[in-house]
Amino acid sequence: MKSSTTLLVTCSTVFLAQLGMSIYLPALPEIARHLSADASRVSWGLAVYLIGMALPMLFWGSLGQRIGRKPVLLAALGIYALGNLALPLGQTLESFLLFRLIQGIGASGISVMARVLIRDTFRGDLLAKALSWISISFVVALGIGQYLGSVIQVALGWPAIFYLLGSVSLLMAAIVARVSFPALAEEHCASSGWASYWRILRHRGFLLPALAGGLGYGVIIAFNTAAPLILQGPFNWSPVEYGLLGWPISAAYFLGALGVNRCVLRTGQHWLMTLGVATVLAGSTVMLLGSLAGTSLALLFWLPYCFAVLGQSLNYPISLALANDGSPVGGAYAMALSGFIHQMMAALIGAIASLIASHQAWPLSLLCTLLAAGAMLCVRLARRRAPG
Repeated sequence: MKSSTTLLVTCSTVFLAQLGMSIYLPALPEIARHLSADASRVSWGLAVYLIGMALPMLFWGSLGQRIGRKPVLLAALGIYALGNLALPLGQTLESFLLFRLIQGIGASGISVMARVLIRDTFRGDLLAKALSWISISFVVALGIGQYLGSVIQVALGWPAIFYLLGSVSLLMAAIVARVSFPALAEEHCASSGWASYWRILRHRGFLLPALAGGLGYGVIIAFNTAAPLILQGPFNWSPVEYGLLGWPISAAYFLGALGVNRCVLRTGQHWLMTLGVATVLAGSTVMLLGSLAGTSLALLFWLPYCFAVLGQSLNYPISLALANDGSPVGGAYAMALSGFIHQMMAALIGAIASLIASHQAWPLSLLCTLLAAGAMLCVRLARRRAPG
């Protein structure tokens, strides 16, 4: 029973943290007009959010190891709520980016503690199965959140997006305060937190799966950063039309995460991860070819991306599970470090996508293809080292 409660709480908190990444995207042009700033500069809000998620992850992991998961999760939810409630109050681009950073710092602690709580409760293939539920929460936030943001913007205005997110975060904190998580016989590590992180980072059994997951994640980050300008630019999509794109994206990610949940115990983790990364690479390549052909059909841009999302939904939970199982150090450290690596990669990739953002689709498509090719290289190296 307690494991089911833990799974429900962690999925709900991850859902909230990921909403901060996607729910405001349909309102990006309107926010830019409010701030009297160029939309391409406002798009840096995603990269700043990801930086906020990345930088404190190792701190959150060490803190959770010292004082416990629940107090850290409550603190992170509070910071996340504060960032959301403050965002509509800013009148300049600088204040908007600052509050996005605070929002990301809170989301960082939520993300780390959610994964650590899952790791505390499950092991091996069951860990990959449980993490697939986290992936489902991620994609529901990615897709439905995008659509929800467009509806809220049209009905109530873009500030209501952040006020609603902040209020729900406070409500979630009140629920977490009442939850009793399973008692653990936690592993003890004689070395310090930073020494433990360094030891894990040098272990290829951890690093290769972590990099494969992060590069695939970067494909999604790059698309979310640059696609609003492309689809609402030359393709003349409205915010609502862009929001509707969240549904096929959600369906693709949901199918992949469900595939992990149903099949991983039968097929094994390495086979599914290879299939997932190959699908990401195939989808990105088709997206690039369609972009280079100069077609005016938006379908040839977003549909291949949905296949890439399907592949990443197979890859991501397995990469996390394999990285954790390949860690030479127990406790919260491996999950915190893998999250740190993924978010630092996402922040860098988001920054690159912002720099190359234009009304043409081929620069974004090329970036996605290169990231997928890098993920495939990591998977091949990891399989070469896998037992059996």
